[in-house]
Amino acid sequence: MAIRQAHVSSKPQLKVRPAANYALWLVPLLAALLVFRLVALKFNATDLFFDEAQYWNWSQEPAFGYYSKPPLIAWLIGASTAVCGVSEFCIRLPSPLVHTATAAVIFALGTRLYSAQVGFWSALAFATLPGVSFSAGIISTDVPLLFTWALALLGFVALFDTKAWWPVALIALGLGLGLNAKYAMAYFALSVAVYVLVTPEKRAILRDTRLWVALALGVAMIVPNLIWNASNEFATFAHTADNAKLGGTLIHPLKALEFLGTQFGVFGPILFGSLIAILYRAYHQGLDPRDRMLLCFTVPVITVVTLLAFLSRAHANWAAVSYVAATVLVMATLIRDASWGWLKASLGIHLTLIAMFALATTTAGQVKLPGADPLARTLGWRAVADATRAELAKAKAAGKPYASMITDERALSAELLYYMRDEPTPLLAWRSTATPADHYELTRPFTPTSPQPVLLVAMRRDVTPITKWFTRADKISDNQLPAGATAKRAISFYALDGYKK
Repeated sequence: MAIRQAHVSSKPQLKVRPAANYALWLVPLLAALLVFRLVALKFNATDLFFDEAQYWNWSQEPAFGYYSKPPLIAWLIGASTAVCGVSEFCIRLPSPLVHTATAAVIFALGTRLYSAQVGFWSALAFATLPGVSFSAGIISTDVPLLFTWALALLGFVALFDTKAWWPVALIALGLGLGLNAKYAMAYFALSVAVYVLVTPEKRAILRDTRLWVALALGVAMIVPNLIWNASNEFATFAHTADNAKLGGTLIHPLKALEFLGTQFGVFGPILFGSLIAILYRAYHQGLDPRDRMLLCFTVPVITVVTLLAFLSRAHANWAAVSYVAATVLVMATLIRDASWGWLKASLGIHLTLIAMFALATTTAGQVKLPGADPLARTLGWRAVADATRAELAKAKAAGKPYASMITDERALSAELLYYMRDEPTPLLAWRSTATPADHYELTRPFTPTSPQPVLLVAMRRDVTPITKWFTRADKISDNQLPAGATAKRAISFYALDGYKK
């Protein structure tokens, strides 16, 4: 059923003021928030999460593709570390910078669709979203994805109100770079299709040469990655399909509800509640045409990911791109309805969360918390590297140096490659199946010709699937290494030699 167009509203109209006035206020506010985030990032006490460490490792080997993701994240980190260095701060530095740039694009989007007032509040709202605030303290593929999505959406909106060709560049760059950031950028085509389907009066856009040129140029930018995949057994595609885990039982209503519940945290409780209210109003009263467009770039993504959660699982961030359009839509609605109390309350909640995130990361590992430490997975990796380095030194001092190391987990491989990046002893990954299960099994597997003896660094309790392949497998030690103020990480060391070919 097509969404009906709303009747003319009698509610207060949006204020019309020069965009420059709002820009003059927005720039210092975004700059102040950026400075705060950079300071918090500088004093961030967490170690790199293993995905972050893996992305850094990718950046040391420039390519058009990697096992689990397209290449843009590695290129972004490579550019940052080339200028800044290889510290955790420098690896994560692109995140707050790119999120700030995304907020600027959203200002342009809101201004073009509604007014500079809507653009101003939309940019501030996006910059302070809980999901964005959390993301600004780490480096992930969602960082460039949100920027490229916003860029492409701005270009798509502009196609309808100008005959110029500059929107083609925005769509092409947004789509092409977005696909190289994360394949979830393909949802953009789905959203365009839904918009055309439910808005018959806008179907003339399908006869606009500029749209097809933009799409063609955007798709062309992902061709090198497709070639890389073809040369590597389509590893990224296989991983993406496997990540959905659609095998087994395909009915999980509680997981769908859980995913929807997490969106109150990602988008903010007031904003996500407002989005639900807008959907209700759209069904019963119809929508302003501009609202309808934004809804078409919001609802399809959330719907698809909720369905994935129902069939298998979905992480909270999998629908992140939907909140580019949703932020502008909700801000326009709140301003049009003169719901300033809700808007200010939402902003207050989000600013409080920004302070809490900063406090949590700068004091990570120093405060004993009741229950499980939520940051434990990002703590203690330096200790693991130090313990491993000590074992290598001990063997070398005894005149029996190890010729290589192997690990039994992707997370461990990524962390050791970063925190032992100056260690000359090669680190390899144990590959237990014919098909590689991660990037390190694909690019640096242990083989019959790998140098021995070997130091096995293991996180698993049962290492028999590895040790049974060696004629000598001596346990050196079991270790409970600190991962914060309360948590421990179990690491075991084994001396291996005599691989049974």
